[in-house]
Amino acid sequence: MKRSFSILAMSGLFVLSTSTASAVTLVQEAAAEKGFTQVLKEQFIQGGASFMGIVLLCLILGLAVAIERIIFLNLATTNTTKLKEAVEEALKSGGVNAAKELCRDTKGPVASIFYQGLDRAGESVESAEKAVVAYGGVQMGQLEKNVSWLSLFIAIAPMLGFMGTVIGMIQAFQKIAAVGNLSASLIAGDIQVALLTTVFGLITAIILQIFYNYIIAKIDGIVNDMEDSSIALIDMLVDHKK
Repeated sequence: MKRSFSILAMSGLFVLSTSTASAVTLVQEAAAEKGFTQVLKEQFIQGGASFMGIVLLCLILGLAVAIERIIFLNLATTNTTKLKEAVEEALKSGGVNAAKELCRDTKGPVASIFYQGLDRAGESVESAEKAVVAYGGVQMGQLEKNVSWLSLFIAIAPMLGFMGTVIGMIQAFQKIAAVGNLSASLIAGDIQVALLTTVFGLITAIILQIFYNYIIAKIDGIVNDMEDSSIALIDMLVDHKK
């Protein structure tokens, strides 16, 4: 009788340990199934709505500015080599008016600069050159529009994160002073929440910085095309005057 009871007890312990191990395995699998987005949402909620909301607003506004600039710059990009050849051919075949008509029908800052230069070509080459330089500055201002806001969001996002971290650390130390003893479990949650604001601020700044560098590179490429095309236009006008 005793032997059968011990066998039953051992069987129960085996079943209990097996079920416990299965439960642990199920919990681990459930945690592993959580995607990066879900974890990111949970960490964002833990960080608090005050500073996290402001950091999220910086990310949304920065992405809106970046997308608008990228669309504008892509539309402003033209095949300058093809445009220069077309303008030169129009000058030879139809004169300044034909070249102006071609530039009027072409989108982009290079075509606009060409049109302004050709519009003053009847006065003198020097007047055309001054018009090209002046209108080139206007076009550069349009290309760089709102880019300063993007750089502002890049600077503000990590600073807001650091501010949230500092405030969280102050609250943790105030809790320690109120209790009177140092307990890791007492302040661990506050420190974790404080550090989350810095993490999300840095993530926002990194994302916006990538877009910012792409936009600046795109602007530099268009500006270089504008300068090269302006020189080519002046040379074409000089040859046309001869």
